[in-house]
Amino acid sequence: MTPAVFLDRDGTMIHDVGYLARLEDLRWYPYTIDAIRLLRRAGFLVFVVTNQGGVGLGYYPESLIHETHETMATTIDAGGAHVDGWYYCPHHPRAVTDALRIDCGCRKPKAGMVDQARQAFAIDLARSFVVGDKISDLQLARAIGARGAIVETGHGAGEVRRAAALPAGSVVRPDLMAAVTWMLAESGQMEDRL
Repeated sequence: MTPAVFLDRDGTMIHDVGYLARLEDLRWYPYTIDAIRLLRRAGFLVFVVTNQGGVGLGYYPESLIHETHETMATTIDAGGAHVDGWYYCPHHPRAVTDALRIDCGCRKPKAGMVDQARQAFAIDLARSFVVGDKISDLQLARAIGARGAIVETGHGAGEVRRAAALPAGSVVRPDLMAAVTWMLAESGQMEDRL
C-alpha cells in the first residue's frame, strides 16, 4: 500500500480563470512541477481530482478536459515529475442536460474520484493527503480518512475567511509548495528532501 496525494487542479496547480474553456488560458503556478517532483521522490502517488461542472453547464465540451490534462501531463513529465492519474467529475446540480444533472458520487466532496484511483492502485488512505483551494477538498480528505490542506491560492483565501470552522486536522498553507513542505514533514520525509 502506497500513500497518495490527491490534488485539486484549478486554483491549486494552475490559476483559476473561472471556467477554463480555452486551452490557451491555462496558466501554471511556477512551483507546481517542482512540488509534484518532490512528492514523487518522497514515494507518494500523485493524482488530480477535479470537479469540472463547466461540462454539465455547457461552458465547454468534455473533450477539452482530456486535451487540457494531456497538455498538463506532457508539461509535468517534461519537468521530471509525473501524475499517476487524472480524474474529473463533469456533473453539476444545474447542468443543462439531464444526463449530467445527477447526484453523482464523484463530485467533491464525495469520494468517487478517489474510489476510481483505488481501483487502479493500492493506496494507503491513512497516510494520504488531499490539497485544494476549497472547503470541499478538506471535506473529501475527511471522507476518505486522509489529511487535508487548503491553499490560499485560487478560492482558498476567501473560503478560509468565510468558513465558520475547518474540518478537524486540516491546515491552511499559502500555496501548493508550502502544502508539500507540510506533507513531507508530516510523513517524516522532510530530512530526506533537504
